[in-house]
Amino acid sequence: MRRSWHNKLSIIFGTRRPGTWLVLCLISLLALIFVLSSSSSNSIEPVYHFPVSSIYSNHRRIKEQVAVDYLELVTSGAARQELGFCGKERENFVPCYNVSANLLAGFGAGEEFDRHCEFSSEGEKCLVRTPKDYNIPLRWPAGRDVIWSGNVKISKDQFLSSGSLTKRMMLLEENQIAFHSDDGLIFGGVKDYSRQLAEMIGLGSDTEFSQAGIRTILDIDCGFGSFGAHLATLNLMAICIAAYEATGSQVQLTLERGLPAVIGNFITRQLPYPLLSFDMVHCAQSGIMWDEKDGLFLIEVDRVLKPGGYFVLTSPTSKPMRSSSQVNLKKRIMLNPLEGLTQKLCWTLLAQQDETFIWQKTVDTKCYKSHKQDSIPLCKQGDAAQSYYKPLVPCISGTSSERWIPIQNRSGSRLSTAELEIHGKYHF
Repeated sequence: MRRSWHNKLSIIFGTRRPGTWLVLCLISLLALIFVLSSSSSNSIEPVYHFPVSSIYSNHRRIKEQVAVDYLELVTSGAARQELGFCGKERENFVPCYNVSANLLAGFGAGEEFDRHCEFSSEGEKCLVRTPKDYNIPLRWPAGRDVIWSGNVKISKDQFLSSGSLTKRMMLLEENQIAFHSDDGLIFGGVKDYSRQLAEMIGLGSDTEFSQAGIRTILDIDCGFGSFGAHLATLNLMAICIAAYEATGSQVQLTLERGLPAVIGNFITRQLPYPLLSFDMVHCAQSGIMWDEKDGLFLIEVDRVLKPGGYFVLTSPTSKPMRSSSQVNLKKRIMLNPLEGLTQKLCWTLLAQQDETFIWQKTVDTKCYKSHKQDSIPLCKQGDAAQSYYKPLVPCISGTSSERWIPIQNRSGSRLSTAELEIHGKYHF
């Protein structure tokens, strides 16, 4: 048998030496392996492993290409205009906020600090300079508590002459400003104040805010963001909103700390947020007279406050009064004008302690229809449209909106099913 196979192979390939046969067998084996590997690669997707160095080199190449594309975009066109640097007088320039121009236009009683783009002339187009002694902010979380004094518009003389500033900040070496973790204008400090609010709501600690459905907080006249900085450590989002200030701006200092802040003043116009946006609205140590203009300011708070949300108001006093009779008198004076307004808004006074009051917004839209005499009317559907900087409206918004979802419907810090359908899976 062995001889017959050898004869057949000899006829096909001819007479070969044993070494030649060995080479042919080896080549055939390699060819077979190559064919099998190529056929299997068609059914299995290849897996690529990129070394870390190539990832960084690709990223660097993309950045360089973006820079080249940008230069081509800037230099293209015959009508290209060279932009120079603005003068020093525009170092603190904010579009649409020009107090001098607003005063000349006849605005007063606080409206001069509002947003008036119609009286803001374009003027020359230039690049606003950074402050002379500007430094890159410190990395978070160190930058939350320490900032460079040269990055904000507060001179050393202004700082030393202001008693309120020195209570909440202190100058350090190397032109730095440190913020006290315990804000001197809130009794006992920010941490104790936050725990107090949680207990007034009925929680064991401020770490349980999310269990009450509280995730987003609007902090009106936030000072320098100390309350928001503390809430950030609890994974809560507090947004500061304060009026325009040329010097010592609350918004500028809060932003420099790496916290969200927006210039806003609702003397005559709505806040720059859609209706039913916040779980809590907080206002401490502010000079806002909430009962003025027939309660328009409280109605605006109600517009942005979600059903079941909380309005926290701490009166602007430097320290608690010692006499209990004086404290009770102050509470009555403060509550009398607000009591009727909050009832018309279907708010419930949940708790009061020292100088702090907490109201809770209703979750039942039928409450508004039950008020017949001297009630605040409901807004028409067109009046509740989500457009910013509209005039304040003397009506209650959002009762017919799909966004009317009580915050208590949530499971912990997660959005409810109804909220996910409206805002999407990746809403934060």
